[in-house]
Amino acid sequence: MGLLDILLGRTKPVAPDLDRLFALPSAAVTLEAAAGFTPSGSGAVCFATVEGAAFEQTHREVQALLDADADRDGPPVELRRDDYGYSWLVSQRAPDQLHLLVNDLHAVNSSMEVNGFGPQLLCSLAGFRDDAGRTLALVYLYKRGTFYPFAPLPGGGQRRDNALELRVKAALADDLRLEQDLSRWFPVWGAPGL
Repeated sequence: MGLLDILLGRTKPVAPDLDRLFALPSAAVTLEAAAGFTPSGSGAVCFATVEGAAFEQTHREVQALLDADADRDGPPVELRRDDYGYSWLVSQRAPDQLHLLVNDLHAVNSSMEVNGFGPQLLCSLAGFRDDAGRTLALVYLYKRGTFYPFAPLPGGGQRRDNALELRVKAALADDLRLEQDLSRWFPVWGAPGL
């Protein structure tokens, strides 16, 4: 970054660090102790919709890579589109296999990045539930290299439990690199994998 960038207030974008995803299993232990949320076994990678043969080849590579896992029931990853036009590669594991789910998310992100689709990557999420049936996602922002909690309120609608999100942020401050700019805690309404 040069002097002109400093004077004009330009900042260098944070490089994504996919290895931060591997902190999720230890953060899950803290999350369960602090708030009673346990892994749901669902996770997903969101990206701007991509069409064409190159993406289809990448999707097949991800499928083949994850299909080699004998501990999985059903398809390794499922491609879904949401109501907002974004694509999601969704992985489903047993709730006690968060470490394998994290491996899946890392593999999907890495494959997309290596094949030139890094600019389309938006976020990854791992789903959690509590005994009352509430859902929570720990969302990794690809372009920021940070996490934030997203807690939709039960009963449908597009309302979120901000108090729970802030409690989770405080509880996980030592486990994950959390996004400090709350305006970047984007809602992921209807996200597959949540």
